[in-house]
Amino acid sequence: MANSEIRSLTIEVSGLEDLNRVATEIVSFANQYKVWTLEGEMGAGKTTITKALGEVFGIVDTVNSPTFSIVNEYRDEQHQVYYHFDFYRIKNEAEAQDIGVDEYFYSGDYCFIEWPSLIPSLLPDSHLRLEIEILDENKRRINCTKHD
Repeated sequence: MANSEIRSLTIEVSGLEDLNRVATEIVSFANQYKVWTLEGEMGAGKTTITKALGEVFGIVDTVNSPTFSIVNEYRDEQHQVYYHFDFYRIKNEAEAQDIGVDEYFYSGDYCFIEWPSLIPSLLPDSHLRLEIEILDENKRRINCTKHD
């Protein structure tokens, strides 16, 4: 990795009509990162940005919140697999381990993880962190940071 590589990016989202542009910028910035964490308070837009990312990646399945199932699996037109996690309802990291998160996180497939703060010791060192900050009802700031 070159020392001159940009390690962080901040993007402002002005509304839902802005999501495709924002998702395209994030995908371009991410490069080789396959594990993405999405941080933000309830209602910040974690699932909404994941839906927009799915459109950019060409996911053909319906992207929705895996709050009750913990993990959803999607595919794009080339049958590439994407995993979408929501750990909001887990009680502890052992519960996440029981569903085999290591196998998902190290599969080489894309993993989008909502509420990663509930499983801190299970996250791979190499991941892209998206922090979504609510600015007002329609505006968000997304801070993207590469971690290795």
